[in-house]
Amino acid sequence: MRFLLDDEQREFARSLDALLTAADTPAVVRGWAEGHPGPGLTLWRRLADAGVFALAVPEVYGGVGPLPVETAVALMELGRHGVPGPVVESVAAGVLLGGVGGPVAKEWLPRVASGTAVVSLVLEGYGPYALDADVAEAVFSVAGDELRLTRGPGEPTPSMDPARRLFRPGAGGEVVATGPKVREAARAAGTWATFATAAQALGCGEALLRATVAYVKQRTQFGVPVGSFQAVKHRLADTLLGLEFARPLLYGAAVELAEGSPGAGAAVAAAKVAAGEAGYAAARTALQLHGAVGYTEELDLAWWLRRARPLRDAWGTPSACRARVLQG
Repeated sequence: MRFLLDDEQREFARSLDALLTAADTPAVVRGWAEGHPGPGLTLWRRLADAGVFALAVPEVYGGVGPLPVETAVALMELGRHGVPGPVVESVAAGVLLGGVGGPVAKEWLPRVASGTAVVSLVLEGYGPYALDADVAEAVFSVAGDELRLTRGPGEPTPSMDPARRLFRPGAGGEVVATGPKVREAARAAGTWATFATAAQALGCGEALLRATVAYVKQRTQFGVPVGSFQAVKHRLADTLLGLEFARPLLYGAAVELAEGSPGAGAAVAAAKVAAGEAGYAAARTALQLHGAVGYTEELDLAWWLRRARPLRDAWGTPSACRARVLQG
């Protein structure tokens, strides 16, 4: 297997990094958390113009996918910059509706790919909450062999991360598709959601490590940077190892998905465990080495600290993913 990105994929990552850096994403995240999604939705459309939301949408519906490797590249960058919104859910919805086909796919997938529609998603077995349903035009949910479309956010639920608002969709909704293919499409969508969340978690962990390394070079104690202390170096090295070991698992899972391998589900679960745990470990390291300043909301770091644990658990907890790996 080849785990190195090609020149085009690396340029895609660089272009997204430049776009998100210029967009002042921390300010966008703060606005999103405070209930002002306008700048976030503007950024959403710019990401759509860059092709992010078309990566999992089949070409017949206006997308360019499914492209798992490019999806991993994009979601890592979005996780590194802390982009808010139901990004993972939109990617998974592309897989779900593409698998179901029919009128619902023709109506919604071109809009998802172009960024003119923001959607969220609830799948049986992954929890009852829809992420950022208050800004989504529609929430798709699957239970058994039924695919339902619900408009309106439903009941809000407290969240560890104010920029990741959770809602429990109301009962009912319009049934837009039924049958065995709904269940099969939902299974594939769940795997893609787990995969995309792993990429986000890895990007989040890398951002936390980068910020922490920069901080310990500046903070001094006993007249020298704290980053020169051996214990600090060891902690940062352990964090880096965790992130670097997760990366090939993520790329390996992308290759398995691209090839339609029967072991893709287990590979994705392994990547999610590694990336989720590595990202959360990076958050703990960042908080410890920043000290009390790491708790303050004035520091942009706080938004990444709050996100690491929800990403570890979203779309497959560590225990659930380990069980999936053991199933093979």
